[in-house]
Amino acid sequence: MSLRLLAVFAHPDDESFGVGATLARYAAEGVELSLLTATRGDGGRFRGLAPGDPKHPGPDELARIREAELAAAASVLGIGHVVLLDYHDRQLDRVDPREMVTCIAGHLRRVRPHVVLTFGPDGVYGHPDHIAMAQFTAAAAVAAADPAFVFEAGQAPAAPHAVAKLYYTAWPESTWRAHETAFKRWTSTVDGVERHAMPWPDWAITTVIDARPFWPTALRAVACHESQFAAYARLQELPAGLHEALWGWQHYYRVFSTVNGGREKEHDLFAGLRTEGRG
Repeated sequence: MSLRLLAVFAHPDDESFGVGATLARYAAEGVELSLLTATRGDGGRFRGLAPGDPKHPGPDELARIREAELAAAASVLGIGHVVLLDYHDRQLDRVDPREMVTCIAGHLRRVRPHVVLTFGPDGVYGHPDHIAMAQFTAAAAVAAADPAFVFEAGQAPAAPHAVAKLYYTAWPESTWRAHETAFKRWTSTVDGVERHAMPWPDWAITTVIDARPFWPTALRAVACHESQFAAYARLQELPAGLHEALWGWQHYYRVFSTVNGGREKEHDLFAGLRTEGRG
């Protein structure tokens, strides 16, 4: 059986920084990996410079740069297929929901993944783009399986496809401590209100992936996002133990599964699937 995994995220670098070691592990196991990224990161900083700074290349050039960086990171991680949707950075929570859900659902029907990964409803640290993608992806998983879901005229979607397992990223306190040691406290300010990271309680985490052999691969993928590297420059100087704390164990919340359940923690995103005759 050929197992397939689709990661759905908002920006170039989300795939490397968030779940890179997990993706590298499954690529090494022969899982077919696909990535859907909603934006080219055109609204981001460039080597620490904010948009509008005279040395910032501007949104169009930054988008081109970050698309190339994403392609390089995907190659490092073993992702075989990458799709960019070309929505604008920092505006995903204002996208027409029907349009985005239809787009993701159509992609799910074409790729036909067994497992889908995306952000949790907290958006990691309250980032509106991340939160929007969590909502859109969950809705799209339902729509993709529904034969009655109506696509736009002129589209020719593939047959309905039911995702077997959907996961949210779920960082516990131990991971956040490592990130704050390596970087800083992660916050975002939305409508004048500061949002900050809130660790998931250990009891709520359903799935823990041992990706320790693959943290160097994740680090190489993160380094591909050189335009964003002002935020990551310290990574090169960190001790191996802290790298392992950052990337070695990756945590998820199983939103739904049609093949397994229960309170016992999983250690494989494909638990319940490997012995089934799924093509």
